[in-house]
Amino acid sequence: MTMSAVLKRRLAGLSWSFVRGVLLIGLCFLIVNPVFIKLTTTIMTEKDVFDPTVQWVPRDLNMTRIAKHYMEVIRNMDYFRTTFNSLVFSSVISLCQLFSCTIIGYGLGRYQFRGRGLLFGLVVFTLVVPPQMITIPLFLNFRYFDLFGLLKNGGFDLIGTYWPFLLTSLTGTGGKNGLFIFIARQHFRGMPKALEESAYIDGAGQFRTFWQIMLPGAGPILLVIFLFSFVWQWNDIFYTSTFMRGGMNLLPFALRNLPSRYHWSVSTEFRTIVNNTGMFLFILPLLILYIFLQRYFIESIERTGIVG
Repeated sequence: MTMSAVLKRRLAGLSWSFVRGVLLIGLCFLIVNPVFIKLTTTIMTEKDVFDPTVQWVPRDLNMTRIAKHYMEVIRNMDYFRTTFNSLVFSSVISLCQLFSCTIIGYGLGRYQFRGRGLLFGLVVFTLVVPPQMITIPLFLNFRYFDLFGLLKNGGFDLIGTYWPFLLTSLTGTGGKNGLFIFIARQHFRGMPKALEESAYIDGAGQFRTFWQIMLPGAGPILLVIFLFSFVWQWNDIFYTSTFMRGGMNLLPFALRNLPSRYHWSVSTEFRTIVNNTGMFLFILPLLILYIFLQRYFIESIERTGIVG
């Protein structure tokens, strides 16, 4: 190979590396920029908010004023109590969805039975069904929950309780469960059959094979499903407001009601600062969670093949 050919190849590699780096930096900026905007707005004064000459750093960086402002927003949101409630609520629902979606995905991926393709198609179809289409049937089902007519006197009123979320999560019919079942099914479907056959030869039953042979190798998808479910449940306000009649003790509703905690006469600039402070405090637990789990999450994404 001549020197010119080697030089051309190296230049082509450097050009592609440059283009790829620019694309990655641009994508990172699109994702991180809103977070920085929220953060910088929380430390600004009312004069700085709509001042076009102030972009990132406020003119008056008074740490005492900033600390007092944050403490006021934390108090008005009842931040620590609502954050703890949201952590417990989202964790329990995510674990229930992880349990049910893993089992359903394993069944669709490893067992051959009539109607499996149709059933899996219906699971995928749930991903494109708008939640507004099934809100009224779901609400009426839990408002007059009679367990397929087995309970008399109109059944029980489950609206305003956690039961709608627990029941839908444990049965694999909760929000975004179609995606979680799809991830689990694709992973278990790609595992070698020799693992199951070896376990059966050694005398293991189907449940023991799933629990001791197949499940330990599914660690990446378990983490992905749990994190996806946790983040979705953390941000959810549609189903929560529908089934819990307000859900005042959860963080999304504390954020939604934050402006009403202030007198109507406060300026628009101050409301903007308050809203951005509440939004930053809302996403702060997710940022902390990502900092500690980013390595495992990225490895899980790579091993499960979820791209794009």
